[in-house]
Amino acid sequence: MLVTNLFDLVILVIRLFSWALILSCVFSMLFAFGVLDTRNRAVWTIGNFLNRVTEPVLAPVRRVMPNFGNIDLSPLVVLLLIQYVVIPLIVTLEYRVLAGGAGLAG
Repeated sequence: MLVTNLFDLVILVIRLFSWALILSCVFSMLFAFGVLDTRNRAVWTIGNFLNRVTEPVLAPVRRVMPNFGNIDLSPLVVLLLIQYVVIPLIVTLEYRVLAGGAGLAG
């Protein structure tokens, strides 16, 4: 029971990060098109928070990816990695732990 709750919490945090990443992209786009004004304290605070949450994950991906000009594909890469690598690995690990550790060694 405790192990299941722990894995559910980890998946919830990852999903919340995914939403923060999507919101950061939307925020960045709205700022670039002049819809949002960062001189507004609330807008600046939200943007700063989203940047501080997502940038530690996006920066290493940006260093590895080739330059596409003004197009930043690193959020897409991170979201795809989360969806198709991280979540399935966590779910598989959860099933192996709940099965009594079968297959953990090999």
